[in-house]
Amino acid sequence: MNMIVAKNIKRLREENKLSMDELAKLSGVSKSMLAQIERGDGNPTISTLWKISNGMKVPFDALTVRPKSPYEIVKTSEIQPLLEDGGKVKNYSIFPDDENRRFAVYYLELDEGSYWESEPHLKGTTEFITIFTGKIEIYADGQSFVIGKGESIRFKADTVHSYKNAGNGSATLHMILFNP
Repeated sequence: MNMIVAKNIKRLREENKLSMDELAKLSGVSKSMLAQIERGDGNPTISTLWKISNGMKVPFDALTVRPKSPYEIVKTSEIQPLLEDGGKVKNYSIFPDDENRRFAVYYLELDEGSYWESEPHLKGTTEFITIFTGKIEIYADGQSFVIGKGESIRFKADTVHSYKNAGNGSATLHMILFNP
């Protein structure tokens, strides 16, 4: 925990462009104690951490939270897909939307002859699709588009839209949903 706190304090101090001296004045914690804590050598009390968080005007949890990794490897083989059309359409949520991101990334496999109709997404949502294998007929906004391997399409997805495997064999695609 000391190393997590150390890294968080240093990161937050640098993000707020604060020197050790400035943070010492704002928090009432000595510069030598701050340096010791940032190296992970110190064992700060809860009251010391409260002083630091108040001095930086960040929530206490910001000092103790485990940071997210700067990278993430996702294996579709380890994801349970959402199934449509009796299992002929497999939708893998690769990077779901969250509170800090306004987009989601999906990987889809459509068996030969499959069809899926999607409900409208949130108002203003745009879909970006790239086809990697096969051919897909997309019906959106009252129009039909046939998109093949190596092609991409962007369309407004806040109305009912559908996907149909229009080729021989399976089709695979990546889909990005952007929510304004």
